[in-house]
This record gives sequence, C-alpha cells and structure tokens, in this order.
Amino acid sequence: VEDCVNAVGVDVNTASAPLLARVSGLNHVVANNIVEYRNVNGPFRSRKVIRKVPRLGDKTFEQAAGFLRINDGDNPLDRSAVHPEAYPVVERILLRIGKGIGEVMGQPAALKELSAAEFTDEKFGVPTVRDILLELEKPGRDPRPEFKTATFHEGIESISDLQPNIILEGVVTNVAAFGAFVDIGVHQDGLIHVSAMANRFVKDPHEIVKPGQIVKVKVMEVDLKRQRISLTMRLDGAPSSVSRAGDTRVEANANAEASPRERRPYGTNRDKPQVTGAIALALERAKLKK
Repeated sequence: VEDCVNAVGVDVNTASAPLLARVSGLNHVVANNIVEYRNVNGPFRSRKVIRKVPRLGDKTFEQAAGFLRINDGDNPLDRSAVHPEAYPVVERILLRIGKGIGEVMGQPAALKELSAAEFTDEKFGVPTVRDILLELEKPGRDPRPEFKTATFHEGIESISDLQPNIILEGVVTNVAAFGAFVDIGVHQDGLIHVSAMANRFVKDPHEIVKPGQIVKVKVMEVDLKRQRISLTMRLDGAPSSVSRAGDTRVEANANAEASPRERRPYGTNRDKPQVTGAIALALERAKLKK
C-alpha cells in the first residue's frame, strides 16, 4: 500500500487518516492532526499551510510534501509531484520560455525543445530536472499500468445460463497443480484442468496462466447439481453462438435432435416432399415424352 500511495500521491483535502499514515514521513499521530486541522480550518489552499499542522516539522514536511496533492489550490504546482523545494527550478523554466505556469502544465509542446541540463544547479541534477519536465508535461500522471478487467457476457449471470461450447472471457482467480480456477461472472468459478490448457502437454499450469490474468475459455460441461463448471482454453472447434441468455442452440444441433421424419437436408423446403428413386425417374421420363 505504501508503494502505491507514494507512487500516485494522495489528495490531502480528502484522504482519510489511515491513508495519510501510509505516506512517506507521516505517522498515525501526524495523519490524525492533518485531518483535525482540515476539519477545523477548512481545506488546505497550499502546501505551505501544511507546515502549520501540529507535530509536522521540517523533516516530516520534506519527506511527505511531494506526495501530498492539493487540487484547486492557489498554486497549480501543488497538485503535481514536483516537490516544493524544486519550485525554483520550475520558475527558471518559466522564465526561460516566457510563459506562465498555467500555459505550461499539461502542454508538452511548450517544453519539448528544452534541455534538462540548462536548469541544473548544485542541488538538482539532470535526472531530477528531467523528472520535473515530465511532470509538467503530464501533471498528476498515474504511473501505474492500465488496469484491465474481463468483459463478462451480457445475459449470462448464473450457472444455469451456461451451455456447452459457449466461449467466454474470464479472470484467473487461483492456480493449482491440477489446473486453474476462472471467474466467468456467474458467481461460481469454473475449472480449467491442466489437460485442457493448451494443445500440448502442460506439466505446470503456472507456465500457462497466473492469478489476475484475463483468458478466453470455452464451457465444456456444466453440473448444476454439484455446481461445477468445466472449462477449456483449447478453443479450436466451432463454438455455439449466443443469441440471447440461455439460448445456445445452432441449426446443426437442432437438426440432429429432430426425429427421423423431421430431418431434412440443409437448404430444402420442409413443405415440399423429396421424391427419389425409380418412381422419380419414371415421372421425369413421362414429362419428357409429353
């Protein structure tokens, strides 16, 4: 949690005391003092005001200030990851390009021609200035990778909606020696046996999937009585199409289940009997003679 908080930062005007306590340099006492000060005096308007919080000394401020964000404050830099100690570097950058902070933040074109080496000093080297320029280009950017979720099939909400051969998207919830469990959005995880994970021999399921991974699976079998779902990642073979919830029949299956009297070749007219054999040949010859 600490790594996430310190990578993304927190809004000091909305964060709870337990969350603030996760910020580098803050403990539970100081975190509670921040919330109490905020409740009494209203939202913080700048990072400078945070120094007034009881028991938040210079060392604590130095460690925590860069992770405490103030949206809609007096200084736009207070909502960025730029530390207050580095504000003079930003001022030199603005002086160099002749623009205000509002014209620069979030505008990569205004900064792309700048060299970090121009703005270094005895305290801030090239790597730090590069980070400052990146933050000005995309203030408050979230360094975490994009979070992807599985798209559950609309209309399939319970195990009773499942039918064999349906292809679904799901999330791997657990991996064991015998296979992997997958959440497919029906409140009951399905099992992909290790033998159904690939078109080859799989010794260890961890070679194929990992928890949190999004996978496509095909329903092999549904046991409603025991609430068990068998899945496969081998999608070869024509799956049933899902036209609506609970309806997975295709014409081939419907025709196969029909009685011998009802079965007919595809593309033939049900109402017109098909006459074949010697009688049909005789009738055709009679028509030709006429």
